[in-house]
Amino acid sequence: MSTSTATRFFLDSNIAVYCFDSSAPRKQNCAKDLVAHAASSGLGVVSYQVLQEFCNVAVNAKRLSLSVEQIMAYTTQLLEPMNKVGPSTDLLAQALHIRSETSYAFYDSLIIAAAQLAGCSTLYSEDMQHQQLVGGLRIVNPFVDAAHEPILAIKVASPSAPKISR
Repeated sequence: MSTSTATRFFLDSNIAVYCFDSSAPRKQNCAKDLVAHAASSGLGVVSYQVLQEFCNVAVNAKRLSLSVEQIMAYTTQLLEPMNKVGPSTDLLAQALHIRSETSYAFYDSLIIAAAQLAGCSTLYSEDMQHQQLVGGLRIVNPFVDAAHEPILAIKVASPSAPKISR
């Protein structure tokens, strides 16, 4: 698939966090592959909320063992270039609509709204209902496969889409 026909995908903050969580090595490897694909393909998207949530977890989670300098480097060098959605009244309105139509909490609704406003077809998140479709956006937990077994790795098959393998 060429980049011109490939679609954007959105990464929730938990994907970035797992890149540094050595206590969950399978999830860590999967997250690293997905973030690397997001950055190299130019199709990965995050919102300013994702940057904030990543920084919050990174400074408070001792298991990650990250310095402020490491957090800033990861945020500015990898996440910021993917940041395509900032705070706006359009984002709030969309999130409020999603919140009223679904069972998602407001902050999860903001993530879904940001993915939709960025034109993404897929939202990768561990925190939401796997395979749910919300207004044309598919929510995918990248850490489970079709049988809901942990995924060992995501391997990039082409510049446009991750290939999931065991």
